[in-house]
Amino acid sequence: MDDIECSKRIIFALDVADEQEAQKWVKLLEPRISFFKVGLQLFLSSGFKIVDWIIERGHNIMLDLKLYDIPQTVHNAVRQLNNKGISYITVHGDQDIIKAACEAKEDIKVLAVTVLTSMASKELTQMGYNRSVSELVLSRTKAALNAGADGVVASGKEAQMLRASCGYDFILVTPGIRLETTIKNDDQKRIVSPKNAIENGATHLVIGRPIREAFDPIKLIQQIQQEIC
Repeated sequence: MDDIECSKRIIFALDVADEQEAQKWVKLLEPRISFFKVGLQLFLSSGFKIVDWIIERGHNIMLDLKLYDIPQTVHNAVRQLNNKGISYITVHGDQDIIKAACEAKEDIKVLAVTVLTSMASKELTQMGYNRSVSELVLSRTKAALNAGADGVVASGKEAQMLRASCGYDFILVTPGIRLETTIKNDDQKRIVSPKNAIENGATHLVIGRPIREAFDPIKLIQQIQQEIC
């Protein structure tokens, strides 16, 4: 998937409170970025109104709702998302849930969430898992791809392993991106730099906080794109 446009390598996370804030960021960044993530916070605030507005401006949308429910409910939910111009949707859950989502998709691509980048071995142990993060990520990736998923969401720390085990014919979206010069403790545990994530096999990088907190967001994006494109 080396033919991805540079403007689509970075998916800017619109993790903001309302439509007005989201529009401000889209207008500021759209000269350099044409892929945006709408998650739970913004979608619950603005719904399809902000999604439609972004798509009408010619941009791509990753609707990151992490759909999780019984298979039939997820199937029905995905049907509601078809033919709206959305590029990627995210689904959480076991193989049957992923399969139900994939059977319902038409013009959208289904990405399966593996293990949240805010989680590490400690959190998995607390949830009752008796295997490592990498083992769980690999197992879930194989199950998702077998169920028909177009790709997965996984940390850049596992990207190289996933490419070695599962090949390159799937989308690999990597959140938990932090700049090497500004890595700090926050709610993300399994973090990597933009360059390392791409080198490890990621097709897209979800970046929000580092860009939002930058003194000059456009300059920072240009620097990242020079490294990864």
